[in-house]
Amino acid sequence: MASFRLTRSASRALLSPSLSSSLSIFSSSSQSSSTAITSPHFGNPFTRLSHLFPDYANSPRHFKVSKENLSFLSNFRPGIVWISTSSGVADSSGKGDQPRSSSDNKNVAVVPSWIEVYLPPGIQPYAKLARLDKPIGTWLLAWPCMWSITLASTPGHLPDFKMMALFGCGALLLRGAGCTVNDLLDRDIDTKVERTKLRPVASGILTPFQGIAFLGFQLLLGLGILLQLNNYSRVLGASSLLLVFSYPLMKRITFWPQAYLGLTFNWGALLGWSAIRGSLDPAIVLPLYFSGVFWTLVYDTIYAHQDKEDDIKVGIKSTALRFGDSTKEWTTGFGIACIGSLALSGYNADIGWPYYAFLAAASGQMAWQIWTVNLTCRADCNRKFVSNKWFGAIIFSGILFGRVFS
Repeated sequence: MASFRLTRSASRALLSPSLSSSLSIFSSSSQSSSTAITSPHFGNPFTRLSHLFPDYANSPRHFKVSKENLSFLSNFRPGIVWISTSSGVADSSGKGDQPRSSSDNKNVAVVPSWIEVYLPPGIQPYAKLARLDKPIGTWLLAWPCMWSITLASTPGHLPDFKMMALFGCGALLLRGAGCTVNDLLDRDIDTKVERTKLRPVASGILTPFQGIAFLGFQLLLGLGILLQLNNYSRVLGASSLLLVFSYPLMKRITFWPQAYLGLTFNWGALLGWSAIRGSLDPAIVLPLYFSGVFWTLVYDTIYAHQDKEDDIKVGIKSTALRFGDSTKEWTTGFGIACIGSLALSGYNADIGWPYYAFLAAASGQMAWQIWTVNLTCRADCNRKFVSNKWFGAIIFSGILFGRVFS
């Protein structure tokens, strides 16, 4: 990585008011320090500033930074520019929060999310409470719905896109409501866990009353979507709220909260079919539903390995702690059960051959994440967890092509 030296006077020049909107974070000290700068506008992410500032080459200890020399900074997008004294890379993906320890964050400036860049300050805490900047949870909730809706479509025809749009919005709202319930019930625990201590309720940015009011708003919008479905689906959808509200308590009771999450997160596999057909076909939807439960046991066990040290301290249970060094053997078994259940559901639905080709590809993706994940590395656990959006997309593609060609 290219580096350059800045004196105190140069640091003050860079912090002039005219540039305050261009630089997100800047650190200066009386001593020289190595700093890296990146921008989406450069082909090479690390550029030597000596090439940009000729004055620096002539006077390495003291140089004057003119407005002309810094005019290139005006092209930087807000929230994208970052300056760091570390080679670490900011990562904004994840189910809920950054998978970083305090030591990881010591010298790394994390890129602000789109919430911090574009939304008004008064709305930002609520958007973060609903994890709108962490879309992976919505994907994992939405994919079983999309599988079921597509599988229930008429052979040789495309699925109902209006219904898919409704379920997509419903997944976003229900996931946000689930996160709100979780943060309200876990606010005392979250303050003791490095990854969650800055959540809006735990950090005190929002009061519990404000969280409850926001939860009511989300549920009201979700009710508007539910009322557009048939009566059978309304009753079935409303029954899932019991799972949504009780899930956050499971980690205090059992080492299998991931299994309970699977029952909750994959309810859409039942609801999507009933929304199209008006009833359930157990031979098709039950294997599909349990395939999602096994899938959740795979990805959420991997995810739980990020918090296992903190979980031990605060007395929280998880399959990551239950399985320990045998995690890969357990998740392999769950993966086999997931693929087997998907195959059985497709067979009972008399789906076309393309489905099985995509199912083979999905098997490879799941095997890759299970056997290559480094369970002692938080960042790698998070990467493998996030990769499950592609597993869901592969299965959906298989069902789509299988149904069109069946």
